Amino acid sequence: EVQLVESGGGLVQAGGSLRLSCAASGFIFDDFAIGWFRQAPGKEREGVSCISGSDGSTYYADSVKGRFTISSDNAKKMVYLQMNSLKPEDTAVYYCAADFLFRLWPPSGLVGTEGYWGQGTQVTVSS
Repeated sequence: EVQLVESGGGLVQAGGSLRLSCAASGFIFDDFAIGWFRQAPGKEREGVSCISGSDGSTYYADSVKGRFTISSDNAKKMVYLQMNSLKPEDTAVYYCAADFLFRLWPPSGLVGTEGYWGQGTQVTVSS
């Protein structure tokens, strides 16, 4: 059974940091990319970052470049999103997703059509 489980969300003040974790199981990690997406109330889902399981290439949305860092531990099947200098506009439910890279990044209408998703973790940044 494929599972993606996010953790690490919470409430933080603007300027603070959080590290999200995504624990993956049930599939060959190296064959897929893992992406972080977020959705705020009343807004469309937004791609945040993505990492290739095969070669470790990383990708970021312009809105988080320089503030967020994605990394992975393939042996542990873990993906992390280190979020620094958080802003109130980063408030959202954050989801991790596993799929082939072309369906995850750059974000397009293919996101969510296949692949696997976690249940999400809430990140709230207060001003």
